[in-house]
Amino acid sequence: MAVSSSNGLWAMASPNSFFLSSIKYPFIFICPSNSCSKSRSSFCSKQNSCKCSHQNSLSYSPNSVADKVLKDIRNSGIIACLRAQSAEVAVEAARAALQGGISVLEVVMSNPGVLEVLQCLIHEYPSKSIGVGTVLDGKDAKDAIKSGAKFLMSPAMVKDILDDVTRGQALYIPGVMTPTEILFAFNAGAKLVKVYPVSALGGVRYISALRKPFPHIPMVASQGITIDSIGDYISQGASSVVLSDAIFDKKALDQQNFDMIYQLARLAALQGNEAVERKMRGCCA
Repeated sequence: MAVSSSNGLWAMASPNSFFLSSIKYPFIFICPSNSCSKSRSSFCSKQNSCKCSHQNSLSYSPNSVADKVLKDIRNSGIIACLRAQSAEVAVEAARAALQGGISVLEVVMSNPGVLEVLQCLIHEYPSKSIGVGTVLDGKDAKDAIKSGAKFLMSPAMVKDILDDVTRGQALYIPGVMTPTEILFAFNAGAKLVKVYPVSALGGVRYISALRKPFPHIPMVASQGITIDSIGDYISQGASSVVLSDAIFDKKALDQQNFDMIYQLARLAALQGNEAVERKMRGCCA
């Protein structure tokens, strides 16, 4: 797939004509106002109208942002985690996953142009829960929130973020590994914790063991999880799972095969929904 520019307009060409004809990813121009980055025009290009209208943009009260993200995470059972080699590829891969049914998307902080990617996706998909991952300090957290991030995730507990940055502005999901870290993060105010790296710690069995002393603490399982194991993690107590390569397949990203990403996202979203429904039926039985 090639991307070329002429007079600020970006054209897409792909051998996968079926995918591009069946799923439209309109390139949009984000207006260069005080809250909009001009650099985004490199992959959010001008069409007939500017979609960054301050009159029609969605507004959230501080508490509703975190509450909505929590609801989306629990209802879907999936957080898709995106790492890409360029901003352009990141935007296209994210579009494929979101069109495939993903409702919660994490864009990793190390992605090139991560904040511009985030701004573009937030304006194209205002109803989706889109956030930033691998946030390691307060400055990055503040920058992400200013750019529209609805949630932040870290591989460890960063107390400055929990205390000072996300006070009502977004949901913060700290990374934890041990029972001590889980309890500390929860008592410090975390509404949800990310158990990482779960596969290295025992996978589904580790989540099941943690749920026994901590049935009241919502947990997300992260690292090395495959689509066919979603149901096992959720049935054993995880509120959700983080899927990275399982959706954003490295070969698909290298080849810019966004149809494959779309299909993987559809399968993951279906598996997640079914797992959540089974869990709810079991709780009500």
